[in-house]
Amino acid sequence: MKLEILLLGALLSRPSTGYELKRFFDTHGRFMRSNTTMSQAYRTLAAMEERGWVEHTIEERPGASNAKRYHVTEEGHTVFTDWLTRPYNPPTRFQDPDLYARLGSAGFMTVEQVIGILDVEINTRVAEVARYRHRDRSRFDEPPRGYDVELGGQMDEWLHRRGAEAMDRHIAALVELRRRLLDGEPINADHAEEATR
Repeated sequence: MKLEILLLGALLSRPSTGYELKRFFDTHGRFMRSNTTMSQAYRTLAAMEERGWVEHTIEERPGASNAKRYHVTEEGHTVFTDWLTRPYNPPTRFQDPDLYARLGSAGFMTVEQVIGILDVEINTRVAEVARYRHRDRSRFDEPPRGYDVELGGQMDEWLHRRGAEAMDRHIAALVELRRRLLDGEPINADHAEEATR
């Protein structure tokens, strides 16, 4: 996920100082983009400020260094909502954070737009299951020297089953979320858990 989008989303939720952004990257943000350093964040913020997407104010702090508080500009808001509402193109791996970053920003969309994103994701993953679930998973015509065929085969099967189970839970949870949105039912953690059982 692009750091610019992650920063815009975080700053739209709450204008922040560098220290507050560090806390964000140490907690919630780490699930959307791992290993983000504050030097990367500051360089990106500077570039975003040059483009007119963010601006900062100075907060004076007696006895400590002054802090910059970053705010999203109208142009930055437009960049973020354009990303959020453009056609969703699912990543190759369903675990990548793009879908969840979009759903986490659903308050900037309509229910219909969210359902549209869910439809694309569900249809993509169902098609992947149909195409890949029962594929030929043999790895070698002849195993390489030193390769333990039995152990390797067991691990391949374990990984395949875990991946298939995770995909099935992902699809089921999205189908349930879509149904609740269409029916206007409340959505909470308990219902999300039920869909994954």
